[in-house]
Amino acid sequence: MRENTVKKIWARGEAVVNGWLSIPSSFAAEVMAHQGFDSLTVDMQHGVVDYQTAVTMLQAVSTTRVIPLARVPWNDPALLMKILDAGVYGVICPMINTRAQAEALVGACKYAPRGYRSWGPVRASIYGGADYGDHANEDLIVMPMIETAEAVKNIDEILRVPGIDAVYVGPSDLSLTLGCKPRLDQTDPPVVEAQQKIVEACKRHGVAAGIHNATAAYAQKMIAAGYQFVTLASDSRFMAAKATEEVAVIRKTGVKAGTLPAY
Repeated sequence: MRENTVKKIWARGEAVVNGWLSIPSSFAAEVMAHQGFDSLTVDMQHGVVDYQTAVTMLQAVSTTRVIPLARVPWNDPALLMKILDAGVYGVICPMINTRAQAEALVGACKYAPRGYRSWGPVRASIYGGADYGDHANEDLIVMPMIETAEAVKNIDEILRVPGIDAVYVGPSDLSLTLGCKPRLDQTDPPVVEAQQKIVEACKRHGVAAGIHNATAAYAQKMIAAGYQFVTLASDSRFMAAKATEEVAVIRKTGVKAGTLPAY
């Protein structure tokens, strides 16, 4: 089976730099796959990506050594099994708040006897290799999202579930449930404290901690705190930020809005 290099990086005690794909385009995914990320996550929850488009994006990523992941919309066995069959090497699942929910997530991602994932790795066996079924239970990543006050309270019970490889902090939803404004790169004390509690629990249980970041500077801060999976913004945020920057340069030269010629 094709090696899951994300797990190899974690085994070395290092951090994975993850990219985020919210633009429903195989070309955008291909471009991102050539920018030096260790992994790329197709966002099927808050992005505008449907299943068929996600498959084409995975095909684009598979032309490189970058590890393909997906964030599913919900803890739904049908959705989890279908995207795993499409060839992702790990799933990020939102709103996992209890041990029981974590157990259900793991069960849907593992073949018997460890779980109840249905057999049918149609594209996964092409991407992963003919021996995919022999290694999928061990090599694929199961990553519940910790993004509520309830999940933080139950973090140790969630991390005790066999088969959880990492957790992923959703700072915005976590902020909301802690009475703060939803945003990335948090500095509000209740959220900062919760993020620290999560990473400390992960260290105790030998599980990688992940978090979504708006900037590289904050991601570096999170790595220093012990996080081993850091996402940098997203493809759409990168595009918007660079476009804004370049347009602003032109505007500063004195060109007024609406005076540029149309082509």
